[in-house]
Amino acid sequence: MKRRIWIFILIPLMLILLYSGTYIPHKVVNIDPDIVSKITVFDGNTGYDLEITDENDINHIINNLNEITFQKGKSSFGYLGYRFSTIIFDDNGKVIKELIINSEDTIRYKGFFYTSEDGPIDYNYIEELVRENSNENNR
Repeated sequence: MKRRIWIFILIPLMLILLYSGTYIPHKVVNIDPDIVSKITVFDGNTGYDLEITDENDINHIINNLNEITFQKGKSSFGYLGYRFSTIIFDDNGKVIKELIINSEDTIRYKGFFYTSEDGPIDYNYIEELVRENSNENNR
């Protein structure tokens, strides 16, 4: 009987500990830029959809995201709107990672907000790529 009581106490405790472990700051993106074939960015403000295939742009964006440690925050359930919906593809066209970049220090990933712990996302770089390409297509 005592053994059952311990089991009923330990199982929920272990589940709580495992879940709380997801709140330890960690790298959300850990991708070798050499395997990335393209990045698509949809600008939620303008509706412009950009496909980034330039190797220098891909390296810059991926290396920047790889360097950042993120802290998991509150649930993003029920929040509407975003700035840059970002999808990263490998050489075979398979999706490697999907995330939303909201600002230079906040992303949405797998239903939660994450905040940068040790440096900014190069938000302005992505914003400039979108602006340049949308202006070229409007001419």
